[in-house]
Amino acid sequence: MDFNEKPDRTRSKAYKWERYKGTDILPMWIADTEFRCAEPILTALHQRIDEGIFGYTLPEHDIEAIAAVVAWCKRQYNWQIDPSWLVWTPGIVPAFNLFIKAVCQTGDKIIVPTPNYPPMLAAPALNNMERICIDTVLVDGRWTLDFAALEQAAADPKARLLMLCNPMNPLGSVLRQDELDSIAQICSKHGVLVCSDEIHCDLILDAVPHFPASAHPLLADTSVTLMAASKTFNIAGLGTAFAIIPNPILRAAFNQAAQGVLPWVTITGLTATQAAFSHCDLWHQQQLAYLKQNRDFLVDEINQIAGLQVIAPAATFLLWVDASQLGVTDPQAWCEARGVGPSAGSAFGNKDFFRLNYGCARAYLEEAVSRLRGNPRDNKQLITSN
Repeated sequence: MDFNEKPDRTRSKAYKWERYKGTDILPMWIADTEFRCAEPILTALHQRIDEGIFGYTLPEHDIEAIAAVVAWCKRQYNWQIDPSWLVWTPGIVPAFNLFIKAVCQTGDKIIVPTPNYPPMLAAPALNNMERICIDTVLVDGRWTLDFAALEQAAADPKARLLMLCNPMNPLGSVLRQDELDSIAQICSKHGVLVCSDEIHCDLILDAVPHFPASAHPLLADTSVTLMAASKTFNIAGLGTAFAIIPNPILRAAFNQAAQGVLPWVTITGLTATQAAFSHCDLWHQQQLAYLKQNRDFLVDEINQIAGLQVIAPAATFLLWVDASQLGVTDPQAWCEARGVGPSAGSAFGNKDFFRLNYGCARAYLEEAVSRLRGNPRDNKQLITSN
């Protein structure tokens, strides 16, 4: 695989590219990559398509896909899951919204660290729940949770659920064992359930381990862990993810909440997931090496641009850029005026930041850096802060 390739996506109708269609703005926002899928995935999809029939298929009957997930969890995290714990879902977002419906009642409160993935920030209100935001903090040059704030929030009698991204999106930190221990102890003490979005857990770039939430002894009966091959293997458009729920009561509640609402995952998604987890280890390792080089390049370059500052993320292909020293009220507009389209920090809970996607050919990053260093490309007047 040559990760330096720049596939032509102008006719793909990809959401990432449609936003800035017809402009000279380089899209570096939504979290999918510019990498062509690994050949074993494409081969498996071609074989499935060549069969020519796409009738109803129960995910629970795809024992090969289930076995691939079980083997992947054991190989990657030394986590032996039971196949019965697995619930297939068409995405992570519907999964965590359904978990809220399954375990929360009107008047409950949901704890969400900020900044965070926008659909996770939106989920409590969408389900008529109150959101308790807790800050993330910098400790020794690394983003982590404010555990004192978590303790205080969890002590609220109405606090029912903690929602996490691990690795953190957009911050890129990976929870250490002692941090997950603290989360488990606090939530167990106060009877708070945990929903952990771990969609980026196979994109760890540094030599740090990933600890799935539901593998923790104190959380096994009080949590759901959400995973997918979608981010790692660039198959998000195939609509396939999975929830791992060891507790049969929570799993039954989740399945009950899904009835009549959640569609089955796609046949192609199951096929791609099985191939990704069974035959793409080499491609996966090559991608991680390339992403690490991209990260190091972009961190070094961005930190040389006046007004911008970043901390290298341990995981993901996403860079959380501090633009608070630019002296502008809208960092997103500042970027777009220079021909770069990141994700706006305001959507994640902090308007002074923006998020850059570096899951792309190095040439894209070189172009983005050049543009950010340059002058505005149009006559848009930037509004400076007082």
